[in-house]
Amino acid sequence: MNYSATINGYEVEAYYSEDNVNEIFIPLLRMLTAMQQDKGRRILVMLAAPPGAGKSTLLDFLEYLSKNTDGVKEIQTIGMDGFHHYQDYLLSQETVRDGKTIKMVEIKGAPITFDLDALSKRVQLVASGEKCSWPTYDRNLHNPVEDTIQIDSDIVLLEGNYLLLDEDGWKDISSMADYTIFISADEDMLRSRLVERKAKNTPIEDARKFVEYSDMRNALEVLHHSKKADLNLEILENNEYKVI
Repeated sequence: MNYSATINGYEVEAYYSEDNVNEIFIPLLRMLTAMQQDKGRRILVMLAAPPGAGKSTLLDFLEYLSKNTDGVKEIQTIGMDGFHHYQDYLLSQETVRDGKTIKMVEIKGAPITFDLDALSKRVQLVASGEKCSWPTYDRNLHNPVEDTIQIDSDIVLLEGNYLLLDEDGWKDISSMADYTIFISADEDMLRSRLVERKAKNTPIEDARKFVEYSDMRNALEVLHHSKKADLNLEILENNEYKVI
């Protein structure tokens, strides 16, 4: 199935095979529907994956699928990017990488550049079943935009790189989920995708340097330091998913 969407300001074309749709995605939606009905309250699902694994596009597709499949409840999808620290903060705060003191903005996207406390409090609200607002991230402003989304669905899917990170603070986030999903991918494939994405608005050599310095380090941290999920998938070169 060909799928077109606007993800984080970019036009994206994706393809999901009939096998994946019928054997993984629709059964997942049916299982979540049954879980929600059994619990009789909102359920919160967390999907974690390294940058470049296509998680934002997949969630957009799953939301579309839930609205166009008989016998499943519509889901609402949100992301954690709206909890980046504000640009002014990242420009003023310092950290150390490779023995060198740098501004946090130079590694924007790393775990320390997110407002973990604010994220945790908002996730707790969502998990409690309350109707609440949720921020998004504006790539033109380079800042979060507060109260963009109103959460009122019975099934909410939250995506983000670090939601299953097995580290202090982050591991408390995943404990609030009713169900978790993790997507892994080959490191070289991720590198290629990340360079291609960065090169859309950056010279190719600068894109390669940035990916090695920032994005790939984040990807490796996610791949090697995340907890095992309830559902573990791997995305292959042809955009096919398999259960692992």
